[in-house]
Amino acid sequence: MVSKLPQDALRKDLVERHPKVASFKGMLEKSRKHAMRCMQDSFSYAKDKRDKSHTTPDFKVGDFVLVSTTNFNNIKGCRKLKECFAGTLVIKALHGENAIEVELSEELGNKHTTFPVSLIKPYKSNDAEKIPLRDKAPQVIPPIQSSGIKRITKVLKERKLRTNKVREYLVRYSDPTCEDECLAEKDIPEATKFLRRLIHTRNNNITK
Repeated sequence: MVSKLPQDALRKDLVERHPKVASFKGMLEKSRKHAMRCMQDSFSYAKDKRDKSHTTPDFKVGDFVLVSTTNFNNIKGCRKLKECFAGTLVIKALHGENAIEVELSEELGNKHTTFPVSLIKPYKSNDAEKIPLRDKAPQVIPPIQSSGIKRITKVLKERKLRTNKVREYLVRYSDPTCEDECLAEKDIPEATKFLRRLIHTRNNNITK
């Protein structure tokens, strides 16, 4: 036996709808159709714009490529000085038109081997005819000339010796050839100014 709902017992020809209900239903239907039309126009516009500027990458297995390091967080060193691309890597397999699989180096061994083509750039080797000495020229590091003047620029740390209970301070000089060294307060010119800066910096670090 199939149970019937109360509205099943009503005759449809006897049900009268209020005029405002019919008006609201018509307005709701028009709004829905207008929203669907706007969404369809938006999708069509985005697709046309993408098709005009999109070029299918022509990567092949065995090509040398570079991988963008935008999402790499495990590269050693300063993040601001890291290379924009890592490589050179070799394409091992193609996964459709939007992804490729590469052979990773030891430095990137914990990364997934598949990358989207948006993060891949083809590697172009050096032209030996245009730039013949790029690979052969030795790297020369310019020597740092010493100014001969040991001027203190900053006090880095403070320590207290256990033997004679004298406080020493690690100072840094303006000359890059001079190494940091520990000095007593009496040996530091304008010691009050540098110690005040040290205390101010230490207090700011504690509050943070």
